[in-house]
Parts: sequence; structure tokens; C-alpha cells
Amino acid sequence: MRRVFQLFAGLQSFAVITAAYIICHGLTAWVVTPVQGIFLPEITVFASLIYLPHGVRVLAVWLLGWRAVLPLAAGAFLSEWIFTEAGVRQLMEPVLLESVAVGAVSAFVAFEIAGLFGWNLYAGQPRRISWTSLLAVGALASLINSAGQSVVFSGLIFPGDQLPVMAVYAAGDLLGLAVCMLALTMIFRWLRLAGKRRCPQE
Repeated sequence: MRRVFQLFAGLQSFAVITAAYIICHGLTAWVVTPVQGIFLPEITVFASLIYLPHGVRVLAVWLLGWRAVLPLAAGAFLSEWIFTEAGVRQLMEPVLLESVAVGAVSAFVAFEIAGLFGWNLYAGQPRRISWTSLLAVGALASLINSAGQSVVFSGLIFPGDQLPVMAVYAAGDLLGLAVCMLALTMIFRWLRLAGKRRCPQE
């Protein structure tokens, strides 16, 4: 019976992470990308200045460790098929799986590198949540992802655009993480205030 509950919990986590990734990718595709495309059309095809799913990557790995990698990859793959225009998807198709893989493992690799230096940031540690530490490991994950994506797309990006694309990848991931963390902080604060209002009534 315990195995059944564990399997159900695992499937539930998989579904939540995948859905969160798709929703955040959709918000990026429908809100950020159209505006960015006006000013940076050549770079927008490959990277977003505010990539909200990076926040999902970092927070999912923070909570679940290596178990978050597969649902993150599923969310990234489905997001590309749902939100990317057919022409752009056709351009990216030869390296799509490699791009998905790099994005899915970037946060996990960053957490593991931090752990090698004695900086264990996974959830469940006795100390309180350090948002600045999560932001720092998210920045490392962003650098890993931007470097990996620039290698993956090196054959598709004009040489003069490679450095700007890499910079936009790194900035977009970091800003996306910051927005997600800000939203999470506001949600926690609202839950705390709601709990305090309930306590006197009870």
C-alpha cells in the first residue's frame, strides 16, 4: 500500500511540475516574447529576456532533487510543441531534444556543484530557506544553461549573435527566477497573513 501511495505522490509531483512549466512557458510566449520580438527579433527566436520556467526549474530541483529532471524535460518538450510557431520549431527541430535536455539538467547540475563546495541548498535542511542562496544557485544554473544552449544552437545562430543570445539566455533565466521567487514570497506572505486572521476567530 505504501508503494501505491509513493507512486501516486510521484505521479502527482510529475504532473504539477510539468503543468507549472507549461503555464510559465505560455506566459512567457504570450506576454514577453511578442514585446521582445519588436526590439530583438534575431535573438527572440532562441532566448527570452524573462524566462519564467527557469524559476520552475530551480524551485522544482530545490524541492525534489534529481527526481525533478524528467518532469522538467517533459514540460519543456510539450511547451515547445504547444507554443512555438511551426516555422521556428522546424528550424530548431534537429537540436530540440538536446536543448530540452540541457535546460532540464542545468538546475540539478548547479545544485550539485554547490553541494561539492559544502553548500547543500536542497529543501529539508535544518536551516531556514535562504532566498539569496537560491538566487545564487539559480544564477549558476542560468550560466550553465546559457553556455549549453549556445553550444546546442551554435550551428543555427549567426556568429555575431552568439554572445548576445548567450547573454539573453543568462539574463532571462535569472529574471524569470527572480519573478517566480517574488511571486512565491508574496503567496507565502498572503498565506501567513490569512492564517493570522483565522487564528483569533478560532
